[in-house]
This record gives sequence, C-alpha cells and structure tokens, in this order.
Amino acid sequence: MKAGVEPLVNDGFAGEATKRTLGYLQKQREKGKNIVGIYCSYAPLELIRAANAAPAVLCAFANKTIEAAETVLPANLCPLIKSSYGFIKTDTCPFFAISEAVIAETTCDGKKKMFELISHIKPMHVMDLPQLPDQQEALNNWTAMVKKLKGFLETTFNRKIDDKDVEQEIKETNVKNRLMNAVFDFAALTPTPLSWLELYDLTYLGQAATTGDMIALLNECIVKLEKRVAEGVYHGEKNSPRVLVTGCPVGGDATKVFKVIEEAGGVIVALDSCTGMKPFAGSLEENTSDPYAAVARRYLDIPCSCMTPNTSRLTELDKMIERFNPDVVIDVILHACHSYNIESHKIKEHITGKHKMPFLKIETDYSQSDAGQIRTRVEALLEMVHKK
Repeated sequence: MKAGVEPLVNDGFAGEATKRTLGYLQKQREKGKNIVGIYCSYAPLELIRAANAAPAVLCAFANKTIEAAETVLPANLCPLIKSSYGFIKTDTCPFFAISEAVIAETTCDGKKKMFELISHIKPMHVMDLPQLPDQQEALNNWTAMVKKLKGFLETTFNRKIDDKDVEQEIKETNVKNRLMNAVFDFAALTPTPLSWLELYDLTYLGQAATTGDMIALLNECIVKLEKRVAEGVYHGEKNSPRVLVTGCPVGGDATKVFKVIEEAGGVIVALDSCTGMKPFAGSLEENTSDPYAAVARRYLDIPCSCMTPNTSRLTELDKMIERFNPDVVIDVILHACHSYNIESHKIKEHITGKHKMPFLKIETDYSQSDAGQIRTRVEALLEMVHKK
C-alpha cells in the first residue's frame, strides 16, 4: 500500500485489532452497557445487543499463556483452547476481566471441558449446539437454546428483552452485513485496494461493535475505498498471486501465516473463517412471527467443521472462489483441531478436483518455530502460479 494512504479503520483506538476492540468495549462499559464474553460465532449477537450488552470475544491467539495452561490441560490440545484457558488461569485476559457473564457453545470437546474448568468464575450459560444442521429437530432444539439464552440474559442483567428489540437488531445486522460485504467486494477487485490486515481488523471489530457504530464505520470505509480505486491505489503488485485462506480461526500469533503469504508475494483476498468473513456471509429473516427462530436459523447455517455433514462449507467455498477469483487456496489448521484437520482432505479434493486450483494445507500453532518451514512451502506454492 502506498505511503500516506488514509487508514481504513481510524476510530481513535491505536494499535492492533485486539487493543482497538478492547478500547471500544471499555468505552461501551463506560456508557452503561454490560459486557458478555463469547467463544464462538454461534453466540447470537442479536440477543446480546437487545439486552443492551456488548459481546467480547474470549478466544485467545497468543503463545505466551500456553505453558501455564499445560499445567492443567494436555499438551496435545488445540492452541486456541490452551491460550484462552491460560489467560484466565493467569488472570491476564482483559476481555474476560471486563465480561460480566459468559456464553459458551458446545462446538468441540476441548472447549466443552475447558468451560467446566472456568464455569465457577463468572455466570456462564452453555448452549447445546445441534451438529446435524439439516435436521428439523436441530432447528427446533437450537431455537429452544436461543430462547433459554434470552432468559439467562434477562435474569443476569435484570433487564427484559423485548421481541421488538430483537427484531430491530435483526434488521440492523442485515444492514451491517450488506455493508460489510460491500467492503469485501473491493477485495474482489484486481488489483485489490485493501490488505488482509484491514479485512481482519474490520471483521474482528465487527463482532464487538454495536450495529449502529459498525454501520457508520463501514460507510466511511466504503468512501475511502472508492477514493483508493479512483486514485489507483492497490495492495501488493498488479500480478500478485491471489490467495483465499480457509480453515480454523486465525488471529494474534497465528497471523504469522498471513504475514508469510504477504512477504512471499501473495495477496490475501478472502478470509474464510469465523475470525474472517464467515459470520457476515448470510442474512436473517425479517418480520417473522418468531424472531428467535429467525436468529436460530441463521446461526445454524454457519458451516463450521463441528457440523456433519458439512456440505454447506463446500457450497460457500464455491461462492467465494467465484467472487474473489483466487489463484490458490491455503487451508490453515491448528494443531489438534481434529474436525478441521479431517475435513481438510475433503476440501483439498474439492479445490483440486472441481476448481483445478493449487491447494496447500498448513498445520501450525502459535509458536514461531515453524515459520521458516511455512515460508518455504508458501513460496514454492506461489512460485507455481505467479503471474508473468
């Protein structure tokens, strides 16, 4: 990106995405909002916001707390779980510290058991996530879980959640998602006028910010991006290989993979994960007789690898490939994330078979020990497709 280009996100909170989001949440707390910790994209944000609360993502992506976590948790556990637990065990997680309640979802076995270890610290509500999403019973059961969450939030914060407030949040979420996708459309341009870091910052903040604040910010971003396009400003080189990154949630120390891709000459144009574009892909049905069922239906459609059969992930990948026109697909798998690791075989067959595209699977954790190996593999991949 050219020097002197106006930052896409300039909201007064300097620093990386986590610091910016923490600063935002602290401001919300000062305004009288409650803070609710969440661990997954399945947490219904519309209900949290209808309760005059703000969500704080508690998943951690730092290597520094893993050693402390391994005094309790097995070493061969997912680094995201170990890092998250390590921050709580060492009492160094500012997001957990400001959270007054925690919502947990039964996505994977590691998280479920970790929730038991921390359930005594703060009020916690565990949502039983159905994992056969195509079954009618799944929708019925998840709707019941959403309504139980309503009761938990009302009791915890002594506040009535009105159906009209939930409906209003549904409508505002749809506006926000449309604007977020309007920003993503700029990533689909060749060459692209925005970087992976800007995409990451927006999607990270998009989970925590109120819909009103996020809508205002996204409108500003669109104006800035239009200006960049008009002035011929773009990221990378015009012939840089375009990369779609899919797989596990990636943040913090794990963004080493993104940095290596960029340093190797690639341009990341799509982040297909729950820390990327995935939470903003769909819309919620408006003006139904049951807004809680509408919320449940949308969240149940999120194609996480904990679901089976997870055919919708392939469908969504097809859409992203058509939209962002990548040259390669890189699947980032965190160590011991068995569901994404096993599913990677199916993703590879789909990408190399149907789309005839190069595919690379990277298994990693939050340490820097494998950065050189990752660099060698990424450079070899991009050299195959580098545009002359």
